Amino acid sequence: MEFKLLGIMAVMAVAVAASGAALPPEKYWNLKLPNIQMPQAIREILHSDLLEDKITSVAVGGGGVGVVGNPGRRTSAGARKGGAPITAPSRRKSFLIGVIPIFSPFLYFYAASQTQLHHDPNVALFFLEKDLVKGKTMSLHFTKSANLAAFLPRQDAASIPFSSKSLPGVMDYFSVKPGSVEAKVMEKTVKECEVPGVKGEDKYCATSLESMVDYAESKLGRNLKAVSTEIQKETLKQKYTIEKDAKSVGGKAGDVVCHKLYYPYAVFYCHKVGGSRALLVSLKGEDSSEVKAVAVCHDDTSQWNPKHLAFQVLGVKPGSVPICHFLPQDHIVWYGN
Repeated sequence: MEFKLLGIMAVMAVAVAASGAALPPEKYWNLKLPNIQMPQAIREILHSDLLEDKITSVAVGGGGVGVVGNPGRRTSAGARKGGAPITAPSRRKSFLIGVIPIFSPFLYFYAASQTQLHHDPNVALFFLEKDLVKGKTMSLHFTKSANLAAFLPRQDAASIPFSSKSLPGVMDYFSVKPGSVEAKVMEKTVKECEVPGVKGEDKYCATSLESMVDYAESKLGRNLKAVSTEIQKETLKQKYTIEKDAKSVGGKAGDVVCHKLYYPYAVFYCHKVGGSRALLVSLKGEDSSEVKAVAVCHDDTSQWNPKHLAFQVLGVKPGSVPICHFLPQDHIVWYGN
C-alpha cells in the first residue's frame, strides 16, 4: 500500500512539474523555488504599467496574431492558429521611455566610446578588488532602472520569434518603425544574443522568467538563490562607504549573472563565466541612504575587448588584475544555496 502511494505521489509530482511551463511566472517561481525570496529586480517587472488595450491584427513570422483589448484590463493577444490568448506589452508607447541606451559595459566584447566614458553612470561602478574593504569610500551613482519592460509568461514569449531573421515581423507586431531608434535597439539586443560568447563564457538569452530559472538551474543545480542590488532611493552621484566586509556567495559552482537588455518585453542576457565571484556589499551614502549592492569580481579578463570600459576607466590591461563592478538594480545574480 505504501509503495503504491509513493508511486502515485511521484506521478503527481511529475505532472505538476510538466505543467509548470503553463503556470503564471509567480507560480512557476513558487513551484521551482519554494521559500526563496524573489529579488526586487524580478518583482518589479512581473507586471507593468506599460500594458495597454488595443485591438489589431498583425503578422509575425509565418502566422498572424490577433490582439484583443478589454477595457480596464491588460492587453491580450491570441495566435490565429489556435492556442490560449497571450498577454502583450503596449504597442503604442516606446519601450525606451525617452532613454537611448548605449552599449552595455557588462558585456565583454564591447569597446567603450568617448561618449560612454564621459556620460555613462555605469562608469563609476567599476573598481579594483583591492578597494573592496570595510571603510573604503567610493563615488558611485546608483539609479533606478529606466528599462521597465515586463516579463511575458513563457508560453507567450515562446510564441514570438526571437531572431534577426524574424525581426521585421516582430517590429511590425510591436508597431516599431524600421530605422527608428527603437528598431535599432531591438536589432542590437538580438545581435547581442546571437553573437558567440567570449572564450570560457556560457551564455543564454532568457525571454521569460521561467526560462531564466531553468537556465540557472541547469548550470548551478536545483538549490538556487537569486539576489539583485536594492536601493532605498535614487540619488545623484555621491560618496558611499563600505559598511562591513563583503560576503562571498556562490561557492565552487560559481554563479550565473543575468543582465537586462532593452526590448519590448523583458529579455535577460544570462551567462556563466569561469573565474568570476559574486559578493554582497553593504553601502551607506553621504545622505545616509543605504544600498544593498551586488558586486561581481572577474579574475580573468584576458578575453575581454582591450578597449572595454573597465580597462579605460581603471587604467589596467586585459588579464593583469581582477576587475570588479557593482551591478545596476535590474541585473540578477544566481548562485547555489
